[in-house]
Amino acid sequence: MRPIGTALTLVATAALAPALLLTGPAVAAESVPPSAVAVATATDAAGSGVDEMSDDDVRVAIMRIIADPSTGKAVYAAAQQAMDGTIEDQRYFLETGRWTAQAEDDRVAIARILASAAPKTDKAVIREANEALDANTPQALRAFLETGYRLARAEDDRVRVARILADPTISDALRAAAEDAIDGTPEELRYFIEVGQYEVDG
Repeated sequence: MRPIGTALTLVATAALAPALLLTGPAVAAESVPPSAVAVATATDAAGSGVDEMSDDDVRVAIMRIIADPSTGKAVYAAAQQAMDGTIEDQRYFLETGRWTAQAEDDRVAIARILASAAPKTDKAVIREANEALDANTPQALRAFLETGYRLARAEDDRVRVARILADPTISDALRAAAEDAIDGTPEELRYFIEVGQYEVDG
């Protein structure tokens, strides 16, 4: 766990106070790498009611972000900086600063996806990732990580399954399994590519 200093005392003393939970819609674990765990979006922040929060609630909300192991490096650093500043700095972080930092973390996450993509077999992923980076808006970056990556990888996986089906030498069992997978969900396609095809004839 990251060191978070004496501010943890604040969490303990204010734990009973209502706090803003800045979390976003859940994303399937297989959709994005651990470094790209889904978070709240800037749209969520706009209606979060930071102005209505007490000073203690603001600090507790930031400490929860700091203590969350899925928080990216840029958001973590910005949150720590806010906690070292004034209450105005802390409110600014929740309203604005966090989303600027999140975009930086998202760019890093997408760059990692690109670095691990295979040029010949991950064409859809590479295409969509580059489009998100070229757009370079917080919304485009987050949309790719939350939904675009999952769908693009499914497109690539369908191509992989189609290539398996095009092989006339595969067994009847593998062909049946591939035919089931190719019309399945992104998660079913991924399972077939990573595990299922090896279980059929094993």
